[in-house]
Formats: sequence, structure tokens, C-alpha cells
Amino acid sequence: MATLSKKQNGTFEIQFRDGRGTRKTVFLGRRYTERTAADLHTAIEQLIDSQGNSAPLDRRTKGWLETASPEILDKLMNVGLIEMPKRTTLKELWDGFQKQKTGIKDATTVTYDTARQRFFETFPADELLTELTQARMEQWKAFLRTEAPRTRTHVPGLAESTVAGILSKTKAVFNWAVRSGLIEKSPLDGVGRGSFVNRKKDRYITPDEYRRLLDACPCQDWRVIIALARIGGIRCPSEVLRFRWSDINWETGRFYVRSPKTEHHAGKEGRLVPLFPDLRIELERLFEADSSEGAEFVISRYRDPERTNLGTQFGRIVQLAGIEPIEKPFTNMRASRSTEIYAEFGAFLESKWIGHSSRVAQEHYLQVREEDYERAIRPLPMGNVDRNSDFTVKKPAFHCAEKILTVKSTVARGGNGRKRAEGKKMKKGGKP
Repeated sequence: MATLSKKQNGTFEIQFRDGRGTRKTVFLGRRYTERTAADLHTAIEQLIDSQGNSAPLDRRTKGWLETASPEILDKLMNVGLIEMPKRTTLKELWDGFQKQKTGIKDATTVTYDTARQRFFETFPADELLTELTQARMEQWKAFLRTEAPRTRTHVPGLAESTVAGILSKTKAVFNWAVRSGLIEKSPLDGVGRGSFVNRKKDRYITPDEYRRLLDACPCQDWRVIIALARIGGIRCPSEVLRFRWSDINWETGRFYVRSPKTEHHAGKEGRLVPLFPDLRIELERLFEADSSEGAEFVISRYRDPERTNLGTQFGRIVQLAGIEPIEKPFTNMRASRSTEIYAEFGAFLESKWIGHSSRVAQEHYLQVREEDYERAIRPLPMGNVDRNSDFTVKKPAFHCAEKILTVKSTVARGGNGRKRAEGKKMKKGGKP
């Protein structure tokens, strides 16, 4: 077995013979304590025993190795007691993950790129993956929430939903590292990502505001874009720019929406939506325009993402309309229509026509309108009731053994506010 000895200069050495009988020595410098030397001696004996008997390591030794420093692991590897996996840097980790992550949407790729950028704002690219710990991940999460600068305003502290998205994508990278055998456990295990829901920017766009937005549009294409988002409730720009004239059935009053966001789910490639009257008016006007002759897509202009920013142009339309600025404009227009359809047609049709689950609708889309409060406090029509009049409440007959009993209660209200109640029992075919 192994022997541990301490030299006169304060250093330690552990000697043993390997399976071939060759003497091996592990040297420990002065900076290593006697406790560390003793723990390493125990671990070496367990490793020798495991190799000699082809038995798995006991849990205690395995746990000790998982927490050992890279220098200790190097020493054990040099004497042939362990095989060290390839040491992966954080840059190699992200490069490997994104290289194998094929077949995803461009928008999803952007979210991974954003998470990667935020990650390397804190962690060095050449740092080893094995050096990351849960404690450091907790510190990183706190940094994102309180100190990380926002992209546009540079205000410190990212939104809760933004932090959740970054942690979610980073957790996917670490989980891939576990599946690939690069690490045994993700450093993000046990670190809550937080909520994706951010309702602070919710805004119900009223029908009056919708009409004012239409009046401020520079062309019929923009009127249709706004009508598709606000009245049709479809996603903009992803579903709006994929909308074809062939998707409209003018006779049945329906149109088909191709959904790139959900097409990877079976049966979720698209959905049929009613051709709502206000939307039909705007579509017919654009269909009759010269610019639509022979066009495949409903929106033939504003299709180049490098030259057109729909959000910026919509901001100008909002200013011309003279209404309050709208954050997340296309999401809020879709959410406004989702709320109306839910109130008028119910949860099932809202889910079918808007194209998301009831859970997603409740967490992200449905809003409380001003008219909902007004309707809730509106008095119910009770009619004229004389408070001093007698009234009779008859309860239906019920069975009791072989008798049928009818309970008749008469309540009289007197001027002094007291009540008198009289009850009578009647037998079947008899008198009281």
C-alpha cells in the first residue's frame, strides 16, 4: 500500500507501487498542510485498491476527488492513478454547444448570442469549466439583476424576465456539458432562473387608439400591418411577413396563419382565424391597390429587415396619432385582441385563434381593461321591491319515508323591522 512521510524541510511525499510493481512518488510542497497530505494518502490507497480489484470507488473518495484542486488531480494523473478528461475552457464550451445546436430559428440563435455575450462580460474565456461553482453562479445572477448595464439605456440592473432568459440559455449550455461528459454536475443546478413574466409594460390599446393609429399610417401596407396585429391578433413581424394572399378565403371569411414559432410542434404549424370585419376592410383595400397585383405576400413592402425597422416606424406613427407611447407595441396589440376574444368568445377559441395555450394567455397576454372595472361595479337590475310587503318562498317537495312533505315559509316584515315566520307541515292528502 502507500506510505506517507514528512521531510525535514516540511514537505510531504507519498510512495506506493503500481500494478506492475513500479515505485511511484507523489510530492507535496510546503504549502500543503498535514491534513491535506493525510487525505491524499487515504485517497491514493483507495485508488490503488480500486484498480487492483477492478471495483468502483467508494462514495467518500469519489466526493473528495470531485472537490480536489487541479494541482492535486494533476499529481494523481501523472502517477497513473486517475485519467483526467480533456480540460475544457469556457470558450470551448460555448463554441462546442453552438456548433452542434443546428436547426434552430434565427431569433433563438440571437437569444443564445445575447446570453453568451452577457456570460463573458463576467467570466474569462480561457477559464476552465471545472472551476465554475454554484456560488459563483449565484453571484453572477445577482450581478445581472443589480449591476449589469442595459443595452440601450445603460441603466444598471437587467429586468427580471431578461435575467431569466439569460440563465435559461446558459443552463442549456451546462446541461449539454453534463450530457457530453465534460462535467458531472451543472454549476447552475439549484440556481433559480426567476420569472419570464414582466407585466410592467402591459398596455391595453383601445379601439379609439386603434382608429387613430390607422389614420396616422403613411400607406395602406402599414394600415394592414396594424390591423393584422391589433384585430387579427397575429404575431408581428414573424407571422405578418409570412402572410400570403393565398392564405385568405374570402368566401368563408377565414384566413390561415403560418406560425414559425410553433411549427416544430405537431399540429401547430398554423391556425385558422376568422376574417374579422375591421380586418377585412383593410385587407380588401390593399388587395385592390396596384401594388398588390401579382404579389405573393400581403405585405410586399417593409420586408427587408436590414433596411426596415418596424418598431421605429411604428413609434413615428404613434407620435402622429397623438397617443401615449406604447412599449412592446406589437405584443400589446396582440394582447389587446387576445383579451377581447377571451371576454367575448371564451378561453377555448381565444387559444385556437390567437395561437397559444391558455396558460400562456393568462401569464403573458390577458389584461384587465377599464371597462371591466366599470362593468363590475355597475348595479344589477333588481326591480322595485316593497320592503314592508309579505313574500312567500316555496321549497320543492321532498321525500321522507312514506310521506311527502311540503315546507311553506311565510315571512312578514313589520314596520319595526322584526320578522315573523310561520311554518306548516302537511301530510299527503291530509290536513295540518
